[in-house]
Amino acid sequence: MPTQEFNPEIVAFCCHYCAYAAADLAGSMRLEYPPSIKVIELPCSGKVDVLYALRAFEDGADGVMVAG
Repeated sequence: MPTQEFNPEIVAFCCHYCAYAAADLAGSMRLEYPPSIKVIELPCSGKVDVLYALRAFEDGADGVMVAG
């Protein structure tokens, strides 16, 4: 039986001034990260509501990350 590689879908809620800026810089520097990571920009990581995380799971995410 062939083994299948697990590639988790991750939703990353990122603060505009900190974590999103770092992700943007990584893209500018042509650094690679898995395409299964979906970055969502927010004005502040304090804006993240538990409903955002629950909705991400409902929509098929395997994991949720909040980065500030």
